Amino acid sequence: MFAALVDLVLPRTCAGCGVPGAMLCRACTLLLAQPRAAAPRRFPDGFPPTAAAGAYAGPVRAAVLAYKERGRAELAAPLGTALALAVAAVTAAVPGPAVPGRSVLLVPLPSTPAALRARGRDHVRELARCAVAELRTAGLPAREAELLRRRGRVRDSAGLSAAQRRANLAGTFILSRPGGRPPPGALVVLVDDVVTSGATLTEAAGVLAATRGTADPPVLAAVVAATPRRAAATPVPATGEASPGDLRIVAAGPFTGTVPPVDRLSGRGRRD
Repeated sequence: MFAALVDLVLPRTCAGCGVPGAMLCRACTLLLAQPRAAAPRRFPDGFPPTAAAGAYAGPVRAAVLAYKERGRAELAAPLGTALALAVAAVTAAVPGPAVPGRSVLLVPLPSTPAALRARGRDHVRELARCAVAELRTAGLPAREAELLRRRGRVRDSAGLSAAQRRANLAGTFILSRPGGRPPPGALVVLVDDVVTSGATLTEAAGVLAATRGTADPPVLAAVVAATPRRAAATPVPATGEASPGDLRIVAAGPFTGTVPPVDRLSGRGRRD
């Protein structure tokens, strides 16, 4: 009854396309229902195999910004569901037979202190928690693991080239506890809302990769959305410059669990 009264005073609109009704309409939800493999256009060494639930453009971009920057905290549920789909996709692509009971650790990328103060909440952790709930409901033994924290200060990445972003983030992430390691054999999945140049995921994955044994699966990553590739007719910027197409959706279709091994999901020799 309370929700109905609120809707009368403040009618809800879709955060993606603006039509009255659900906070995220069916059409916009479907844009986040087919995970794709994703990789930066200028591939940074160490970028983890990554799945994105959708392309960071149009209604998806509007919905993510509404959740992240405009106080639409209720969008954590549908966007967390999208993140869960991306996690399921990238973990299903790990080569070799499935290991019953293998734990899946969702490691949220920590926000900067300035971002936490500005937003008043840790939006990535909220997404991770919603994704964990969805994965557990589906029977996947997932849990959140705060393995990373930030140190020092970084410049705003807006306007920086891909190389400058990597340099800006160098040494930013450290283990939240000295000597803290994920369990042997666990699937470790970095999670974030959006990936653009891939610099942040690469830096964080490097810290976690140093804690893994030789027999452990590689560090993976999953995001709600990834910046799509720019149109072929658009001039390509000079090497080292940033562009809206720094990350693109690579796979031709949704993951089915029978995709190529992880080292072919994203790699310097598999850019397409």
